[in-house]
Amino acid sequence: MAEKVLIIGPSWVGDMILAQSLFMLLKASRPGVTIDVAAPTWTVPLLERMPEVHTGITLPFRHGKFDLMQRIRIGCKLRGAGYTQTILLTNSLKSAIVPFCAGIPRRTGFVGEMRYGLLNDMRPLDKQRLPKTVERFAVLGLGIGEDIPQSLPLPRLSASKTGAVAALAKLGRNLPERPVLGLCPGAEYGPAKRWPEEHYAAVARWALANGWDVWLFGSEKDAAITRAINQHTQNACLDVGGKTTLAETIDLMSLTDTVISNDSGLMHLTAALDKNLVAIYGSSDPHHTPPMSNKASIMHLGLDCGPCFKRTCPLGHLKCLKDISPNNVIKRLRPL
Repeated sequence: MAEKVLIIGPSWVGDMILAQSLFMLLKASRPGVTIDVAAPTWTVPLLERMPEVHTGITLPFRHGKFDLMQRIRIGCKLRGAGYTQTILLTNSLKSAIVPFCAGIPRRTGFVGEMRYGLLNDMRPLDKQRLPKTVERFAVLGLGIGEDIPQSLPLPRLSASKTGAVAALAKLGRNLPERPVLGLCPGAEYGPAKRWPEEHYAAVARWALANGWDVWLFGSEKDAAITRAINQHTQNACLDVGGKTTLAETIDLMSLTDTVISNDSGLMHLTAALDKNLVAIYGSSDPHHTPPMSNKASIMHLGLDCGPCFKRTCPLGHLKCLKDISPNNVIKRLRPL
């Protein structure tokens, strides 16, 4: 009987991209396996760009809400779908309800939030042995006690040039004739992950003066930041902050030559498109969620006060980001 696996996916864009390493590992180690992924609405466009995923299933739950009856109903609808295993990449109690109600015989996940009974393949999480998020995802696809491969497959999203041309046309632009520098100044987690907009603006001005086109990427929540950076350049950049869907962003970013990004979902998206990347880390830890790419250059000061993993700087100075100078980032760009 062919295996059919239901993955309960993470909510963050970056984590979903990292999860592709697990999908690739499952495809390589289990010939003929079918992989479906259940996840929040905003991550489904990513699943459509992952060839390993057969179907993306939208989970309509409200953020932070238990929604017990709705979870039960969705689980019951999945009965008879033929799933042989479910793998939960989330550690909450509520995320285990759907696969339990679906009657999936093998339910795999880490110990967490009293999920005994809901899961029947419980794994302890050794954070010292598995410091990286991608490793924690990957180990759930292996047998108990089985070692993670020394080299995990790198996430690789597919992009459409036709989609990029259409997205540019909506913005009143044609395909670029100069190399494109992408800037991703947002970070939904909080300001302690955001390199100052003045620093981004300084790099943008340098790039524009040295023969680059500069494109500003971000969600609707980042639109004020991308707009402010563009104003620092007399609106010489293409500002797509809040103006594109995630699918359009993937296609447009595939046209860039190099991207500078905070530790964010767009950083992982850039890595998965195999683009040159300068990744800037503040309150977070590059050893925990590094970009999965051989073309990434990481900038991280490693101050004594970090990584604090806070949304805002608890000391009020944000030195971990402010002290990464635009000139030092430009030095990383020059060879590219």
